[in-house]
Amino acid sequence: MGLTKTEIFTEEQNALAMALKAMAHPARIAILQQIINSKACICGDLVDELGLAQATISQHLKELKTAGIIQGTIEGVSVCYCINPVVWKKLGKQLSSFFAAYAIKDTCC
Repeated sequence: MGLTKTEIFTEEQNALAMALKAMAHPARIAILQQIINSKACICGDLVDELGLAQATISQHLKELKTAGIIQGTIEGVSVCYCINPVVWKKLGKQLSSFFAAYAIKDTCC
């Protein structure tokens, strides 16, 4: 499989693709939903809530944090995670614009 030529795409296209790639796993969607539903930072609750191993949860959290979708703060020996509001709002606007660009028609082709 060849390398993606990201330099031929706009910064916005690359950023949106990176964020969607980071979210493109059911465990990561579940993690985001858990964080959103808790309306607070989540520390160690995810292992109990999702039934996945701590190492698995940690890897998924790392991917989401690397993409900037979540942010973490250290509280004692724990790292607590929450949605990064700036990135979340930007991602919401990008997706809204992306989906709004297509006018649904009754026929295709």
